[in-house]
Amino acid sequence: MTRPTRRDLLNTAGLAALGMAVGTSALGQAPGPGPRLRVTVDESEVKSRPIAIPLFLSDDPQLAQQMTQVVANNLHTCGYFKVIDPAAYIERIGDLNQTPHYPSWQRIGAEVLIVGRVSRQEGRVQVDYRFWDIILGRQIDNGGGFRIAQHVWRRLGHQVSDRFYERMLQDKGYFDTQIVFVDETGPKQKRIKRLAIMDQDGFGMKPLTDGRTLAITPRFNPTNSEICYLQYEGQQPRVFLMNTESGQSEAVPVPGQSYGARFSADGQSLIFTVSEGATGSLIEMDLRSRQMKRITQPQSIDTGASYAPNGEAIVFESDREGTQQLYILQRRGGGVVRLSRGEGRYSTPVWSPRGDYIAFTKQAGGQFLIGVLKPDGSGERILSSGFHNEGPTWAPNGRVLMFFREGQGANPGPKLFSVDVTGQNERNVPTPAFGSDPAWSPLRT
Repeated sequence: MTRPTRRDLLNTAGLAALGMAVGTSALGQAPGPGPRLRVTVDESEVKSRPIAIPLFLSDDPQLAQQMTQVVANNLHTCGYFKVIDPAAYIERIGDLNQTPHYPSWQRIGAEVLIVGRVSRQEGRVQVDYRFWDIILGRQIDNGGGFRIAQHVWRRLGHQVSDRFYERMLQDKGYFDTQIVFVDETGPKQKRIKRLAIMDQDGFGMKPLTDGRTLAITPRFNPTNSEICYLQYEGQQPRVFLMNTESGQSEAVPVPGQSYGARFSADGQSLIFTVSEGATGSLIEMDLRSRQMKRITQPQSIDTGASYAPNGEAIVFESDREGTQQLYILQRRGGGVVRLSRGEGRYSTPVWSPRGDYIAFTKQAGGQFLIGVLKPDGSGERILSSGFHNEGPTWAPNGRVLMFFREGQGANPGPKLFSVDVTGQNERNVPTPAFGSDPAWSPLRT
């Protein structure tokens, strides 16, 4: 039996009262000269660069160990770097400004060395770092530091990781980000779903809703800490907005049933679907004036819209030709053009922040596939397949995707996974319980 997709469930919500029977839903300075790892999305293999990260210097051994581990885990899990086992290190670093003995690091195969120092200062934590090119025998980054409130000290590890990623790949990192998702607990038939937020590495989870009212499909505003999501008021689904820092929420003022919302890249507009009888059309709302504008006519079910980064086009899914397919609407004329041309049903399109790809979910051959294609419909590639994969979301640098996969067995449940845009380095993203419908935040400042 084919499992209904989230889009099927939302369509049901748009056509009749779905109620509570819904299943699984949902840096600093500019880069400078230095080693550069060139990665193209067409490469058949991405080689991991060997790096060394000695224990950070500190008067607080526990904090030093934790900070070092955050940086090492980030760089290891991104797939572009391989952290050499500290047991192999020959030289002991005792001074942040000490020039390393390059032959000692070359002997263990290290190409780059990260040295750090962490300290507590009046309720805040300070981390300073140095990056060294072992092959060329020179400093890559002349050093810098980050300082932050003690209770969010892990962010410093993410910021050092982002800085290193930027230096090596000449691109912004994505470690100092958050994920909003649906936290699912309890047995399958009585599962409680609530919105939650956590760091991209699975730490620091905080609930955003209490689970008494079903809330699914959260999406981040690309410019701030606001999210949109679908929440039920009795039997009626409606789009809500929430500030994740204050917890304050409000319903989007539109009559009837609304769902499938997403922000524009500049954070000034919201696009969503409003049910009209047996159809659903796209409506755009200006978040400043609250003025609304119809984008498509109520002749089919149009939903899952996503803006191009420049705002000049919108990709969405529709059954206007009989099956779920992807379509592009040009804002300055040109009409609506079908994008997907492969076999199967396409859904959940989301435009990359770089503008070069559109990610999607595809049902074909009895599988659920996560893939990407170019905005002209060419270059379709499948990145991951499985029993039930769904709901891709892009890291803010457009290099990595996160999605959820439904498990199998006696008590199956969804889990979060990430995969890079080459289709390699697929990894489970840890959550306290089951997790679905992830959405990536912008890089924090």
